[in-house]
Amino acid sequence: MYKIDKIFNSILKINPDAKVAIRGDDVDTCEIDWRPGTSPISKEDIKAQFPAVEFDNAMENLRTKRNNLLTESDWTVLPDSPIADKTAWQNYRTELRDLTNGLTTVEEVDAVIWPTKPGA
Repeated sequence: MYKIDKIFNSILKINPDAKVAIRGDDVDTCEIDWRPGTSPISKEDIKAQFPAVEFDNAMENLRTKRNNLLTESDWTVLPDSPIADKTAWQNYRTELRDLTNGLTTVEEVDAVIWPTKPGA
């Protein structure tokens, strides 16, 4: 994630309707033009949102990879799938869906252990 995106996304966490223009990618030195109707937010409050924005980004990346693996394995659980015993695939897909449960930090997201595809 680019630093300017982190600044912008932090602003949006505080005010989802904020309209701003940001020049620079360091929150301490950047210039933020607050558009009419948007109340300025302190740079300290913006920085305070950085961990939440980083977590959201990590979760988005995790979900994207997880959703791709689910899509790739959709065929395994269809009624006309040639797989006789679908239980292993059903369990794998359940483990994929449950990967995000209980994660609260970027470190936990980074430490996720991916389930092994059946037959792999």
